[in-house]
Amino acid sequence: MLRFLWRATRGYRLRPWRSPYLRWRIETYWGIPAERISFREFTRFTWTHRGELMRFLRWAGSMQRIR
Repeated sequence: MLRFLWRATRGYRLRPWRSPYLRWRIETYWGIPAERISFREFTRFTWTHRGELMRFLRWAGSMQRIR
């Protein structure tokens, strides 16, 4: 789980809301335009969808263990 977060925020670990990969994921899955994602929008998004995000991180962790 932490391994995925570490790799997904590469180069943007102190400011994950600027990560092109995370912006793309948020835009394609939830429909929020990537250029609109700021610190405030990112924080609101992660708090609102925290259950779904944790479920995804658990899934991503299990996929890493399968490899």
